[in-house]
Amino acid sequence: MTERHLGPEAARTYELDRRHVFHSWSAQAALDPMVITRAEGSHVWDGYGNRLLDFSSQMVNTNVGHQHPRVVAAIAEQAQRLSTIAPQHANDQRGEAARLIAERTPGDLDRVFFTNGGADANEHAVRMARLVTGRPKVLTRYRSYHGGTQTAINLTGDPRRWSNDNGTAGVVRFFGPYLYRSQFHATTEQQECERALAHLEQVIELEGPRTVAAVLLEAIPGTAGIMVPPPGYLAGVRDLCDRHGIVLIVDEVMTGFGRTGSWFVSADEGVVPDLLTFAKGVNSGYVPLGGVAISERIADFFARRPYPGGLTYSGHPLACAAAVAAITAMEDEKIIDNARTIGADVLGPELAGLAARHPSVGEVRGRGVFWAIELVGDREERTPVAPTGGSSPVMAEVVRTAKELGLLPFTNSNRVHLVPPCTITEAEAREGLAIMDRVLDRADELVAEDR
Repeated sequence: MTERHLGPEAARTYELDRRHVFHSWSAQAALDPMVITRAEGSHVWDGYGNRLLDFSSQMVNTNVGHQHPRVVAAIAEQAQRLSTIAPQHANDQRGEAARLIAERTPGDLDRVFFTNGGADANEHAVRMARLVTGRPKVLTRYRSYHGGTQTAINLTGDPRRWSNDNGTAGVVRFFGPYLYRSQFHATTEQQECERALAHLEQVIELEGPRTVAAVLLEAIPGTAGIMVPPPGYLAGVRDLCDRHGIVLIVDEVMTGFGRTGSWFVSADEGVVPDLLTFAKGVNSGYVPLGGVAISERIADFFARRPYPGGLTYSGHPLACAAAVAAITAMEDEKIIDNARTIGADVLGPELAGLAARHPSVGEVRGRGVFWAIELVGDREERTPVAPTGGSSPVMAEVVRTAKELGLLPFTNSNRVHLVPPCTITEAEAREGLAIMDRVLDRADELVAEDR
């Protein structure tokens, strides 16, 4: 990859960013942001003119790839006709988006409350659960992420919560299944599932079932590590909630709309939550949009009493037009089938091969186009090469090497997440994996040097 000086426009972009933009989750003085000048399909171009294969999908959301022509055209057409309208008025794109979403969610989740993104979707889902049950507590997992707004960050189970934690009022955490680093001394998926469910049941009993409004969990924890739950776990949580009158909220913000090779993980598992939250892939982030899919029981509660919540941009016509186009494209172009096939035939087998060849790889895991490589300093001890919520020289070098070779990864703690668009071709997937093989060569060297 040839590196040149930033062009005049890219240099200006960088100057304005560093002078005026306040970035999220960052120490501002330490930032050196990459300038992105354009994007198409599975690629982005930086300010030096380098083309990078986007294995991050930005924030794991460009499911239909960059600049999908049908989505771009739908936004432009809608802008010409009706750019915005207040949420109390019906508009055709909001109604059609809600219909398309309701047709794909499991069971009776036939009503949709639109939000601006995933964090406020989780905020509103929790508000609904507390109002319906009259109970204060919400149970969430350690190793989870539910958003950056005040309630959502306190519901989160990863270190980004710590600086924003104000006593986590009304939030109780539990351990979910994670066989590679089992809290339950399990050696099989079945043991991990049974023991994780027994642990959750005990937490509910000790907290007092009549105080628990909801259990909120990601269908597959994303940013925290892409830990695919063992078969039967989600169904077991559903059963526990049913026994105690607890609302089950499944966060499918990252997993929904094709990421795992299906519309929704909960549907794959035969589980119907009371509330399902979504965002990201619903329109690939072309215009901010999220929402809550609501069961009949929850919707009926608010049939004769007002729901005390709303947003100025709820069901924004540009965002909903993008969702209609994205969902229709996923269906017509068999994009979800492609994600499933790429995962089963390319990413899964090839990543297993990388794990076998590279001593720095502790485990690979995932589904569809949703995979994580866990990097360790010692396979026997499973020592992570970076602390939870932090980084390290090894991880910094992994990112630098990947970009130098033309790959843009998503990283968190000691993991590299390989999460390309659902539209990625087999050739592109193999190209990215070949680059990752070279990146892991470098990780192996650094791990060996540290011993």
